[in-house]
Amino acid sequence: MKTGVGLYTALVLCLLMGTVFLQRPRPKKPPKPPKPSKRPSFKPAPPPKEPEPQEPTDFPPPVVGPPSMFPDCPRECFCPASFPNALYCENRNLRTVPVIPSRVQYLYLQNNYISEVTAEPFNNATELRWVNMANNRIKKVDKQVFEKVPGLLFLYMERNQLKEVPDDLPAGLEQLRLSHNQISKIPSGAFGKMEHLALLDLHHNKLSDSDMGKNTFKDLKNLVQLNLAHNILKKMPANIPNGIAQLFLDRNNIDNIPKDYFQGFSNLAFVRLNYNQLSDKGVPKAVFNVSTLLDLHLAHNQLTSVPLFNPQLEHLHLNHNSIESINGTQLCPFSLSSESLTDEALMPRLRYLRLDGNHLSPPVPLDVIMCFRHLKSIVV
Repeated sequence: MKTGVGLYTALVLCLLMGTVFLQRPRPKKPPKPPKPSKRPSFKPAPPPKEPEPQEPTDFPPPVVGPPSMFPDCPRECFCPASFPNALYCENRNLRTVPVIPSRVQYLYLQNNYISEVTAEPFNNATELRWVNMANNRIKKVDKQVFEKVPGLLFLYMERNQLKEVPDDLPAGLEQLRLSHNQISKIPSGAFGKMEHLALLDLHHNKLSDSDMGKNTFKDLKNLVQLNLAHNILKKMPANIPNGIAQLFLDRNNIDNIPKDYFQGFSNLAFVRLNYNQLSDKGVPKAVFNVSTLLDLHLAHNQLTSVPLFNPQLEHLHLNHNSIESINGTQLCPFSLSSESLTDEALMPRLRYLRLDGNHLSPPVPLDVIMCFRHLKSIVV
């Protein structure tokens, strides 16, 4: 009986507690945030188009030089205290020529990104003697530039993008280097007043026979070296000064040499005609019989026989032709039994003979050895 009363009491307590819990207010859910009001939609105006840069944007910035004791030294250049007449602006990523101080005689501007040479930077550069602007991107040179530098002696402008020889070059120039450009035009009279020019380098351009007049080189009275290699010439250049010592015509399309072309040359010592189209038909037998000639290059042509040459010649390059035989008796300027071959002063001077790349095989004929007794090296 007591057990039943206890169970009944416990059941009542449980029901009362459940009622209390059920009567507790449930927590209200947080109100939903109000929806944001819609703002008027608009698209931002596109930025104005900037003009395309005149040069590639990946060029590195100009390099600023160290502080200088000279107040007129351009910031992008180097002015050494030990050499106050020089201005070093090479390898500085320059786009333009800086203002040249009046004290400067030697100007180094090679290996930059200069595309045009204007006159203003040279207004006070009247003492300039040496200018190196090689390996830039120069396409244009203002005519007035060289009026500012009348005393210029050396001008180096190789490896640029020039399409013609600049106008109004200083009359006193001694060296002019214009190789590795795109020159296809030499203006009439370009070298007319340049009596002191000793070296003219035009190799690796686009010069043809029609691009050079008959008198282009005529007035270069003191010319020592003329380099026209690696152009598109088919003929030997006309009216070369007869005092020239070095004539380089490699890698053209020359197939003929006039019979009397080298007559009258008083100092000609080096002639290079490698990589042309010369055959026996286009090479007169005695055209290279020039008493001053020391070094003759005729490699990579179409010769089938050895041309005659003067006893004073020391180096002869005939490699990579189509020569099948060599006759020392015909080449020797004297009879093999002549006493001249025992006289040291009269003996042929040939020291180096290159014949590899032909249709020859050793040994070298005995008459060649007997005649050319100064030979130190023969390459077959």
